[in-house]
Amino acid sequence: MENKRLLMIVNPCSGKAKMKNALMRVVQIFSNADYEVTVYPTKERGDATVYVKKLKPDIYEKIIVCGGDGTLNEVVTGLMETNLSYKIGYIPSGTLNEWSSSLHIARNIYTAAQDIIDGTEVKLDLGKFGEKYFCYTASFGAFTSASYSAPQNIKNVLGQAAYFFEGIKSLANIKSVHLKFKTEDREIEGDFLFGAISNSLSVGGIVKFDQAVVKLNDGIFEVLLIRKPSNILKFQSYIDAILKHDLNRDGIEFFHAKEIEINGSADVPWTLDGEYASGSDTINIKNIQGALRLILPEDANEKSAAQLEIQSADNETNE
Repeated sequence: MENKRLLMIVNPCSGKAKMKNALMRVVQIFSNADYEVTVYPTKERGDATVYVKKLKPDIYEKIIVCGGDGTLNEVVTGLMETNLSYKIGYIPSGTLNEWSSSLHIARNIYTAAQDIIDGTEVKLDLGKFGEKYFCYTASFGAFTSASYSAPQNIKNVLGQAAYFFEGIKSLANIKSVHLKFKTEDREIEGDFLFGAISNSLSVGGIVKFDQAVVKLNDGIFEVLLIRKPSNILKFQSYIDAILKHDLNRDGIEFFHAKEIEINGSADVPWTLDGEYASGSDTINIKNIQGALRLILPEDANEKSAAQLEIQSADNETNE
């Protein structure tokens, strides 16, 4: 008999706390599709991970995440740490939700809920940062602290602008860090202002990549490094390059990698999917291809042709 049970993990504080008013209608959408719905509201940061790790296999058909990218990260972390395999539906209700935009998940809560019912399961890449996990980005340096340093009440009022204001504030305090990066085919060392290892079209809503160079399930990260400028004119050139998606300028390193070893970041704060993470002397970052089972809208294949080769879990071929 088909399992028609859903678990909804809801962050009631994400974004402008809009899930508080929308929750019952979302439950009704799933109930109308003959699902038995269990709702778990998170209590504090990290609570979703703790809760998911207590689950047993195959209790639910799907886990629905209602919150921001940080809440999604917590749920995925709980699944990975316990080797549980659940399909995930994502109803983005955070402030930025930049990763869901890459996947063409609806920003409207009710549309996103219906798309989970009608959608297609796909397998996306997942990043492992030491013993932690990230869905779309691990970054350090300029602007990256904006996602976790902007107070939640300010995010709720200003929305995406809050990240830009926090990023601008950080400009006066930018300090370079000396790091060494080693991948399967290159070694890069130097003083860097910013770095991102990502599986997304954008980082922090500020750095955006050309759609032609990003695929979300190819087992490969996009890596962007920005070196310390020798003068203020070169710094302005970096800003211009980012705004124009021109990553071929002197001082900017852009390449692809499956695994990365980073040395020298013990005192460097990192951001994983918008949440703070501490560095260490040596960090190993790996791409776990196809580890994330995510339900996407039926028409996502056409919209995301440049970033995603969707293959239904029911029609996969064995390699």
